[in-house]
Amino acid sequence: MATTPARSLRDAGQDWLLSCTDQPTRAHRAWSADRLAPFGTGAHWRAVEAPLLTTLHAMRRIGAARLGPVLADVEIERAWWLVNPQLDDELDDVRQLTVRPAGWVLACPPVLRQMAGRTWLERPDGTGKLTDPVLLGAAFGPGGPRLPTEAPA
Repeated sequence: MATTPARSLRDAGQDWLLSCTDQPTRAHRAWSADRLAPFGTGAHWRAVEAPLLTTLHAMRRIGAARLGPVLADVEIERAWWLVNPQLDDELDDVRQLTVRPAGWVLACPPVLRQMAGRTWLERPDGTGKLTDPVLLGAAFGPGGPRLPTEAPA
């Protein structure tokens, strides 16, 4: 049976995501029961929380080739960027971003399926690629995103 690109992406991305927990069976059980699975931050990645709309603009600024996984919750209009676990103070002055501490739990859906209002805007691809915090900070900027100005009427 041939493997489709979507299936191989799901397998690679989901395998990587499951490698980021010490309880992959618990994650599988949660997803089988249509529940989000808990993933502790710190060992493999840290989560940086941001407003959803601003995240969409920032993703465009960063560009698809440089994005790591980005999870969104459309019901609460929040998003979480996965960044290097050794994140230091690179994002401390970016007021729209909240860097979650190591040990904080992020509830995740499977890689290719929306669940409980959560979906991957940028899916894990299996490589372990994460968003560079310098690019993330520049996309949000210390005073907020630099959106294009409207033309005068």
